[in-house]
Amino acid sequence: MKYEIGDKIIVLHSDEEGKVIDIINDKMVMIEVRGVKFPAYMDQIDFPYYKMFTAKKIVEKKKIFVDDLRKEKPAPKSLVGEGVKLLFIPVFEKDVFDDDVVEKLKVYLMNYNKEGYRFTYHLVFNEETNFLLENTIRPQTDFYLHDISFEDLNDAPRFDFEFSLMEPHASKAEYFERSLKLKGKQTFRRIEEMKAKNEASFQMELFTVYPEKIKEEKVDLSKLNNAGYRIYEAGKVREHLPPPRTVVDLHIEKLSDHWQEMDVSTILQFQLEKFQHYYDLSVSHRQNELVIIHGIGEGRLRDEIHLILKNKKEVSSYVNQYHHLYGFGATEIFFKY
Repeated sequence: MKYEIGDKIIVLHSDEEGKVIDIINDKMVMIEVRGVKFPAYMDQIDFPYYKMFTAKKIVEKKKIFVDDLRKEKPAPKSLVGEGVKLLFIPVFEKDVFDDDVVEKLKVYLMNYNKEGYRFTYHLVFNEETNFLLENTIRPQTDFYLHDISFEDLNDAPRFDFEFSLMEPHASKAEYFERSLKLKGKQTFRRIEEMKAKNEASFQMELFTVYPEKIKEEKVDLSKLNNAGYRIYEAGKVREHLPPPRTVVDLHIEKLSDHWQEMDVSTILQFQLEKFQHYYDLSVSHRQNELVIIHGIGEGRLRDEIHLILKNKKEVSSYVNQYHHLYGFGATEIFFKY
C-alpha cells in the first residue's frame, strides 16, 4: 500500500495539502483537506515532498488591516499648491558595486486643498488587498501611509481611494472614488527625472477639486405611463421581478442549445452575463446566499467570477471549497445588506 493513515498528501488538481485519515481499498483513501473529509483516488493525490524541494519559495506579503490610527497632527506650515496627490520618497541603499539603488518607497497622501477629507484606502497587489486603512486628512497637511518595497512594483500595485468631505456640503458629492496604478518602468523614469532635478520625491495626482453633486433629472412619470411603460411603487418593485435562484449552473450546455456554434471567448462572455443576471436578481431579492456552479476545467470562469466578487460591496464573503454535491466546481456567495 502506497499510503498509510496519517501520511501528508497534496491534491494534484487543486494543489492543496491534507492528510490520509482512512484506507478505503487498494485504489481509494479518505483524506482531510482544511477540515473537510472526502474520498480520493490514489492517482489524484501525491506526497508533498517533491513539491517542497522543487517549488520556488514564495515569501507571502503580510496583509495589514488598520482599523484605528491616531489622527495626523497638522503640519506646522500649510502646504502650498492645489489638489490631493500621492507623494513617493525613494529610499536608497548601496549595492555590491557601491551604486545607489532604490530599496523602497515611502508613500504619503498629500492634501493641498483647504478642505479636509475622510478616506478609505486599499493597497492592492495582483487584485488582492494587501493593506486597508480608514482615516481622515486635514486641510493642507500630509498623511504617511506606509512603505512599499521596490521589488513589489512587479506585482502590479494599485492604490484605491474613496473620499468624502469631513464637513458635508449639500452641493458636493457624498463620496467619490479614485484609483492609481504604479508601474515599474514608469516609476524608474520618474526617479531618474527626480534625480536629474536634484529633488527628493515625486508626486502623482489623485484629484484637483472635490466634485459637485450630480443633479438628478426628474422624470415625468405620467408621460412614461401614457407611453405604455409600467410604473411600480418603489416598495413593491421586488413583487414584479423574476424569481431568484439559490443555485445557478453556468455549464454552457445548461444555458444555450447553440453552444457548439460558439468559440471559447464567446462562451465565457455568455456565462459571465448569465452570472451577472442571477447575481443582480439575488441582490434585488435580498437573498442571504447564492451558489454558482462553474465547474473545474482550467479555472478561467471561476477566476473571472472571483475577480468580480472582490469589488462587490454586497458580498460578505465567498468560498470555493469541497462541496458534497459539486466537489470543487462551485463557489458559495454570502451577502450582507
